[in-house]
Amino acid sequence: MEIKHTAIAGTLESSDIQIMLSQGTNGIEINLESDVIKQFGDQIKQVITDVIKDYGIDNAKVKAVDKGALDCVIKARTITAVQRSIDATEPNWEVL
Repeated sequence: MEIKHTAIAGTLESSDIQIMLSQGTNGIEINLESDVIKQFGDQIKQVITDVIKDYGIDNAKVKAVDKGALDCVIKARTITAVQRSIDATEPNWEVL
């Protein structure tokens, strides 16, 4: 599946994460900003990568600004950004 256009999901409020997803050419590249990157950076990146791969997307650029989001929030925001970027009108129930 290909990303059609850039999409954003989430906010910069406490306990949330903002995900910006756009087309890429070098696999899945994640630029993560987080106050807890040393403790949870790898886990945050893994959750984002897993969701993107579940949609069959091989190339994407992701800018993520984390404000202390839990894994379920990271997954929800990533799903929303992917759905918006591919113009999906129905949810992909297999990913949920």
